[in-house]
Order: sequence, then C-alpha cells, then structure tokens
Amino acid sequence: MPAIAAIDVGSNGIRLAIGMANGPDPPTVLENIRESVRLGQDVFTTGSISEETLDKAVESFKKFRTIIDQHAVTNIKAVATSAAREATNREIFLDRIMQTTGIEVITINAEEEARLIHLGIAYKIPLKNKFAMLIDIGGGSVEITLAEGDTIIATESFRMGAVRLLQVLEEKKHGEKRFNQLVREYVESSHKRIKKELGGKKIDVCVGTGGNIEALGDLRKELLKKDRNTVVSLEDLEALSKKLAGMTYEERIQELHLRPDRADVIVPASMVLHKIVKQAGVEEVEVPHIGLKDGILIDIVENLYGTSKQAHRDQVTASAMAIGRKYSFDEQHGTTVVRLAGRLFDETRMLHNLNGEYRLLLEVSALLHDIGQFINTTGHHKHTQYLLNANPVIGLTPAEMVIVSNVARYHRKSFPKPQHDLYEALSSKEKVIVSKLAAILRVADALDNEHASKVADLTVEYKKPKLTVKLAGEGDMLLERWAVARKSGLFEDVFSTKIVLDE
Repeated sequence: MPAIAAIDVGSNGIRLAIGMANGPDPPTVLENIRESVRLGQDVFTTGSISEETLDKAVESFKKFRTIIDQHAVTNIKAVATSAAREATNREIFLDRIMQTTGIEVITINAEEEARLIHLGIAYKIPLKNKFAMLIDIGGGSVEITLAEGDTIIATESFRMGAVRLLQVLEEKKHGEKRFNQLVREYVESSHKRIKKELGGKKIDVCVGTGGNIEALGDLRKELLKKDRNTVVSLEDLEALSKKLAGMTYEERIQELHLRPDRADVIVPASMVLHKIVKQAGVEEVEVPHIGLKDGILIDIVENLYGTSKQAHRDQVTASAMAIGRKYSFDEQHGTTVVRLAGRLFDETRMLHNLNGEYRLLLEVSALLHDIGQFINTTGHHKHTQYLLNANPVIGLTPAEMVIVSNVARYHRKSFPKPQHDLYEALSSKEKVIVSKLAAILRVADALDNEHASKVADLTVEYKKPKLTVKLAGEGDMLLERWAVARKSGLFEDVFSTKIVLDE
C-alpha cells in the first residue's frame, strides 16, 4: 500500500501527517509532526511574511522532505490557508519552498478548507441523518460550517482567528474590557449570518477542530478533572475562559504546560468558541482531535481509489442549490435547464469534445444562471456573474468558479467579447470552454423559455453543416421553438453548424 503525506501550512504552525493507504478505507496515520512557524504574526501586522519567518518555514519543509523520503511517500498534498492567502509576498514564499524542497504548496480558499475538514470529521464522527455545526478555530480565521450528513450546506469564514485577534490586541494595546468587546462584536456579526443559514433547524451535533480547541479539550480533562478530552460543554468553556484569562502568559506555560505558541492564542480562542457556542444554543462541542491534515489524507485516498466522484458531484450540487435558494431563484426552471443542458451536452459531444468535469460546470451554470434577478431583472446576467464571484460553490476550485460565472453571464444578450474584462482575463483554453458551454446553455434556456417545463427530452442528429434537434414534450412547444431560433446564434457560431428543429 502506498504511503501518502498531507501538509497544512496554517497561520500558527505548519503540520505534516504521513499515512499508509489501506485501499478505499481511511489511511493509517504513521507520523504527526508540527513545526512552530507563526506566519500570521507577520501577515496580520505587516501584510507580508518576513525573511526570518520565511527561512523558518523553509527549514521546516526541509525536515518534512527528509521524513517524506524516508517513508517513500508517493503522493503529497500541501495546502496553505489564511495567512498565506493574504500575504503580499505569497508567490515568493511558495516558490522558495518549491525551489528548495520540490514540494508544491497550493493556497486554498475557505470553502475548500471547510470541505477538507468536513471530510476528516465525517470519517470520525457519525453524521448520517444529522444536522451538524462544525467550528474550526485557526490562527487567521474561524470557519463555521453547516452540514446535513455528508453534504455541506453552507460555510462562512470570519476574520477572527486566534493569532489575528492576538495581534490586534497587542498592536492596539487594548485592555481586557475593550478586547472582550471586540470579540463580542465579531461573534455577534457571525451570529446573524449563521442564524440566517440555520433557519429554524436544530443543531444535532456540534464539532470543534483546530489546535486551540484540542488544547481546550485536554485542559477540560486535566484542569477541570473531567473524564475525557473529546467533548467540551458550554459550562466547561465558561470556566476555562475565565481561568485562562486570569492567568499570565508565563503561568499558562508553567502551570498548564502549554507550548509558548499556544499559551498566548488560547485565550482569544476560548473566548471566541464560548461565545459562538452560546449564541448557537449548543450545549456541548465534540472534539475529535482531527483537523485539516486528516481531511487532506482522506482526500488523497479518495482520489487514488476513485471513490470521490459521486460524493464530489453531490457536494457541488447541494452547495449550488443552497446558493440558488439564498437568492430566491426559480428552482423548477433552474433544474429544468440543468436537465436540458445535460442532454444537449451528451448529445453534442462530437462537436464540443469536452469531458464530464465540464458537464458539471455547465450544470452549475445552468442551475444558477438567473440568480441575478434577485438584484434586478434588467441586466440580470451581469448580476448573476457578480453573485457567483461572491458566492463560491463548495467543491469547485476558484478557476472552475471563474468558468461557471462567465458561462452563466453569457446565457443571454451579448456574446463573449475581448472588451469584457472578466472574459478577457481567461486563458485561451478557458475562453473556448466558456464559449462552448455558454452556447449550450443558451439553447437549453431557450427550450424552457416560458418556465413551463414543456420539453421532456431531446435527441440530435448531426450531418455537417446541420444539427437537427428533435423535441419530445407537451403540446407543439411553439414558443420554445421560437426562442431557440432567437438564441441559437452563439451555438451556430461556436460550432459552425446550423440548428434545425425537427417538426
């Protein structure tokens, strides 16, 4: 069985996990190593990673490289989160690591971070038929994720990570009273957004991840003399927060045996967790002692053994549907256009030559193409692009989201043009993909022009230069036929063919 490695470049430390793949089952963890490199201390004060910190990070990666080679690792996935995302010299930082160790580190957005953490949790805690709230307190941000079983419904990222809050406290010289107010304001703003996502649903299980929450679980057992470190109650959090805040930094190290880089940040972390849990109406938090690196290992395994495809599709679809409902879209029309766009995609493979990955991007574009009407019906295609750029679909990469937003933008009105900035920023290959998918989407949208779902199915016959489309459905579908005649121009230009609807 192959050895695999996961690296998490966080704001308060860099972590390596090495595992042994056991087929499609969760991997056996062989090594768990942490290096105390605080990227956030630099980034959250100056905006960039200092040369000294960069050197420490490179030295840590050199150690990791040696350990990785000793285990004959075949697959490495290294990701960087909040601090690296925000660093103005991010590219230099990532290039230095690559040039020195040969390890490629990719920065991931908050949605991908939430997906990977959820993946790790789902293998440790039974989430089936449960509505779960996942809280990850990192150094730079706090991710709060709502999930139904194996599917993430929504995730929100808040800039109130423990290192970031600590830097604010030190930089502004706030007293404890002002700092508590600052944390309260952060949490209250998050509460409004979480409450909106929750609706009237009750949280069945709350799970906490991140080094600070794990430390709080350990302190619960040691300091409060409880039986285990895998759960922390609201009452426990209140007691721990008061105890920690009442001790000096040195006392936390000497009496509680906390690492120096944990002894300072655990105070803001405990306050944030306590307030979030209290406002969410949760009685206790489960602490599974797993994190981002564990999710990365499982992600590697699922990709190695091909077990992730359907789960990935389900996750993307659920997230896209949640965005559509957030903006009060016409769900019946959206799902009808998805169905028709998918059929057109399958029936015209001889023209577009695109694989199934792009079919999924087409489906997301089709489902959400009209959400811009939430802002204004006039020019709603442009508003759709704006909303999609602001609301990433969980499971899609930033590059894939750019394609989706462009495809949805061109479902009506103007064809793609060089003077359109967001289109022009695409690579030549991406421009071609956008044009092909948008062409298909325009025809699919026309086939449900009246939002009446009259077209049940379609088949095509291609004899150059003519594509004959045969419709099956309700009535004569005259309005749909007229709409296709009006909206087939982009399709005919892109594929050099003439669409004819079979009578």
